[in-house]
Amino acid sequence: MIRGLAQFRYNLRRFLRFSEKAARSCGVTPQQHQLLLGIAGFTEDGAATISELAEFLQERNNSVVGLVERAAEAGLVRRRNSAADRRQVVVTMTARGARILERLSLLHHEELGRVREGFRGAGAAQQPTIQPRRKPQ
Repeated sequence: MIRGLAQFRYNLRRFLRFSEKAARSCGVTPQQHQLLLGIAGFTEDGAATISELAEFLQERNNSVVGLVERAAEAGLVRRRNSAADRRQVVVTMTARGARILERLSLLHHEELGRVREGFRGAGAAQQPTIQPRRKPQ
């Protein structure tokens, strides 16, 4: 049981490290990548409120507001007040943000194909495993 949990955590961390590097290679921060994913995929309409993004990112609203501001300055997202409730801010992607997310999604899809078996605990021959240290004799 513990070995399986350790293996899962190892594969998860490897995937997250890949994701961080991929985001940076595409010119965005890992947090901006997650923000774009939240806008595109957390709701059904390609727009999200600050509260919805805070839930998706598991962050506080004020932290998300800062992230959205920086992403807007980078030309990745647009924000506007909701027509239904002017107190709510709705965030959508720009064309630039959508192009970057599409590129990152393709990279991640390929990587998931490589690590999927590691997450299931099968296919160990194809996935690196944690090698225990040998006890000195």
